[in-house]
Amino acid sequence: MSTTVITESKDGYPELEEKKDYILKLLTIEEDNFNKTIDQGLKLLSDLEEGLVKDKKNILSGEDAFKLYDTYGFPLDLTKEILEEKGFAIDEEGFAAAMNVQRETARSARAVTNYMGADETVYLQLNPGLTSVFVGYEKDEADSTINALTTETEVVTELVAGQRGTIFTAETPFYATSGGQAADAGLITTADAEFEVEDTIKLQGGKIGHVGIVTKGMFKADETVHLAISKDKRGDTRKNHSATHLLQKALRLVLGSHVEQAGSFVNEERLRFDFTHFSALTKEEISKVEALVNEQIQSALPVNTNIMTIEEAKKTGAMALFGEKYGDSVRVVTMGEFSKELCGGTHVANTSSILIFKIISETGVAAGVRRIEALTGKGVFKFYEELERELLKASRTAKTEPAQLSTKIEGLQEEIKALQSENEKLKNKLAKDALGDVMNQVKEVSGVKLLAARVEGVDVNNLRNLGDQLKDKLGEGVIILASPVEDKVNLIVMVTDTAIAKGAHAGNLIKELAVLVGGGGGGRPNLAQAGGKNPAGIDALLEAAPKVLEKQIQ
Repeated sequence: MSTTVITESKDGYPELEEKKDYILKLLTIEEDNFNKTIDQGLKLLSDLEEGLVKDKKNILSGEDAFKLYDTYGFPLDLTKEILEEKGFAIDEEGFAAAMNVQRETARSARAVTNYMGADETVYLQLNPGLTSVFVGYEKDEADSTINALTTETEVVTELVAGQRGTIFTAETPFYATSGGQAADAGLITTADAEFEVEDTIKLQGGKIGHVGIVTKGMFKADETVHLAISKDKRGDTRKNHSATHLLQKALRLVLGSHVEQAGSFVNEERLRFDFTHFSALTKEEISKVEALVNEQIQSALPVNTNIMTIEEAKKTGAMALFGEKYGDSVRVVTMGEFSKELCGGTHVANTSSILIFKIISETGVAAGVRRIEALTGKGVFKFYEELERELLKASRTAKTEPAQLSTKIEGLQEEIKALQSENEKLKNKLAKDALGDVMNQVKEVSGVKLLAARVEGVDVNNLRNLGDQLKDKLGEGVIILASPVEDKVNLIVMVTDTAIAKGAHAGNLIKELAVLVGGGGGGRPNLAQAGGKNPAGIDALLEAAPKVLEKQIQ
């Protein structure tokens, strides 16, 4: 079906044919995930049916039907159809009530988050014809005229020291957050006033707002001001942005042409790049990608920008975001012969300015989408400085030199392993000593031997070891061990094959007995364990054990 859609629609949407393999692969993954979800839902529905039979009911509650819908995507009609075939019905009014509760919750959440932002109403008061021209591709500083001023609540004609607000100018070198690139910060000044720009935002109609606080003097509408971005922040952001272009091409070369950008974010500290791929990258793949990017950095590739039509850009082979809508003119950023992409962000003039590239993490963020986080330039040097500090700290703790740390850790691990083994042996011996000789406590219940005993301060693992040893001595039968540890109870039940054949079941035994020590548990017919919160109930549990076992014996 999807192949038919692509074939019939490719004339109007040529990108469908270009990305056919990726689309079909992603659809297959989504279909597999949906089938798994449906299977889980069917199992839950089967459990609910068993519950109805057990409780002698024939109507599924609205809450349970809504859970199937909300968690597993089961439409009410599908649940209804499956149940009707087996003689059950659904409380549809209860389902509707549960649905309404969810809607009200969602509506309340939207009200709390104040969708569209707290300042959106302020900017709606601005003249719709107000526009700003971005000149930051060529300049880090510029002089321009203030077109408008706002506080956090209203449009004003002036801002004074201490006031927070937004300044709009006819031209600006400040880059507003867009295309995954973080906004510029910096200063807007006059001879007597200073405004600290903390954020730069892009609004409808081509408006660019400088958000921040007046730290000195006064700013007035129609006044000429000097705008200067933070060159260090822009410079580091440029390095990270340019590195994402190199990264995307490297990923396509190492992993395949199915790799597409699925999102990105770059600021002065690091870069984040989301891309389409269907499995985690191996260490070897990460190393290859990293090496390929660093090779292009060291090759000092020139970075050039050309303005052209979208059709001209496609003919050059420039990479574009799948599904993105572009205007008549686009910026094509090329890095030597290695990378060519449509991009509206700011970049270095030469890849050598990036200095160095380091991948610090690779994770999955959605079905068929992976995420790489990486550093460049100063960020990489800072990363290794912190790594070196941690290495030296670890070396001092281990009382060795950094070059010998690995050998020292291996030695310590062997020592710890030997001590743990010795400790387990001691704990096992203490458990035996605490239990003492209990074989004289064996009882016979309907032809099945039962040993139910209390042992002090033994954890679950050693309780299980004790049980195995006692089972060897007992031969065939049932073993029940309860141990108080501080304010809790560890409980183990073991049943041999012969006892199972006569009806004994460890899981069912423990389920009934654990209640007496304030706990619960379960398990297989031959082995079960549980925990409890009431050590005072152990004597009652041991006393009840023969009666509970007797009920099971056939």
